[in-house]
Amino acid sequence: MAGLDPADWTSLRALGHRMLDDMFDRAERAGEGPVWQPMPQAARSDVRNAQLPRQGAALPDVYDRFQSLVAPYPTGNTHPGFMGWVHGGGTMPGMLAEMLSAGLNMNCGGRDHAAVEVERTVIGWAAEMVGMPSNSSGVLVTGSSMANFIAVITASRKADPAFRSRGVGAASLVGYAAATAHGCVARAFDLAGFGTDALRIVPTDAQHRMRADVLAEMIDADRAAGLRPFMVVATAGTVDCGAVDDLQALGSVARDHGLWFHVDAAFAALARLSPTYGPLLDGIEKADSLAFDFHKWAQVPYDCGCILVRDAEAHAAAFAQSLDYLTRAERGLAGNAPWFCDFGPDLSRGFRALKVWMTLQHFGAGGMAEVVDRSCAVARHIEARVLAEPVFELLAPVTLNIVCFSVRDLDDTQVASLIEDLHESGIAAPSTTRIAGRLAIRAAIVNHRTTDRDADRMLDEVLRLAVLRRTVR
Repeated sequence: MAGLDPADWTSLRALGHRMLDDMFDRAERAGEGPVWQPMPQAARSDVRNAQLPRQGAALPDVYDRFQSLVAPYPTGNTHPGFMGWVHGGGTMPGMLAEMLSAGLNMNCGGRDHAAVEVERTVIGWAAEMVGMPSNSSGVLVTGSSMANFIAVITASRKADPAFRSRGVGAASLVGYAAATAHGCVARAFDLAGFGTDALRIVPTDAQHRMRADVLAEMIDADRAAGLRPFMVVATAGTVDCGAVDDLQALGSVARDHGLWFHVDAAFAALARLSPTYGPLLDGIEKADSLAFDFHKWAQVPYDCGCILVRDAEAHAAAFAQSLDYLTRAERGLAGNAPWFCDFGPDLSRGFRALKVWMTLQHFGAGGMAEVVDRSCAVARHIEARVLAEPVFELLAPVTLNIVCFSVRDLDDTQVASLIEDLHESGIAAPSTTRIAGRLAIRAAIVNHRTTDRDADRMLDEVLRLAVLRRTVR
């Protein structure tokens, strides 16, 4: 062995091909078997109680442990029956791109190499997808939680550049989001040092959208009280029922009051590519910043979030550093500024852009739009069945791909138990949320493999379990 390279490349190649074939087989049979199954206690204990290896093991033996202890017990989001949290189903181009990027092992914090150019291209494509300016800055991150955090930091430092040197102190900055906003927005205010109380919660209308009229009143009231409003956070595709805020109206309020307008479009940004659903996001192109995930509707393997910022100078001013050991040069490997570490907190960054670059090249924007349309069509199918079945009750309007419903005459405890039974059956895996205080069965159709047939299997089993519970009451 030279360093950590293998002594026998031929055997390694054979094992690698076996691994790849196993993953191809798994993807080809993604709809077979249970969506999810609990990890047996024996396997769980085997993983948890393993001691730090003092001597290395043969790679085929390590792979056998993976096959027996890890591979059978995934989240299940590659299965078409997965309808829970908003997880993409993944694709083969994305999987292969992950392998290629790992082989290249490039640090994409900066410097002059091809991966940086690929990521710049992907950021440009992302801006084009939603209609933001071609010179918008951006960076790929772990997910929308980090993207929203970067947006809060950028907006606050645009409001007061001295935060970088003096800290937030008693800044009295406040921002605004609807009650339906993702929890990561409040967490971003917390991590930024403003505290969660600095995020003002704006009430919603019957469509679960932030009320623009109340927002304007709250901004005026906070200013009159001596506070400093600095940003509005709208949501395109709420995490509970998929509602889309009126981005045109909220953007106008933000601009009229001189506030930064941010849109959290974690999954729904991709709907902008659909001629059918794209108009629901009108106004997104006027955002000062936008957060979304390629690992949701774009089906890129985890993880890959994106933050876009209209004002590249403000973005860089919030994060860029001048350090002796990171000096930029005119030529050579230390050239090609600005670097991606100038637009976020990470210096060490993987080659996330490759899987996006390969996925979009292979399927195209049209292919992504078809995924959106098919997902929403399945959601409409579920909605129609829920409305037609007297046992079911629709709890929220269906805007895009999420259907929230419940079972009449069952209390929250019974509904929660029903979902647990459904998960353990392996037939389907929806999640739950609360709508107007009631526990809802939440079917989120994100996986490109999910069809009406998968939806019917889920609904048939929910109906069967519901009838059993109503009978024993």
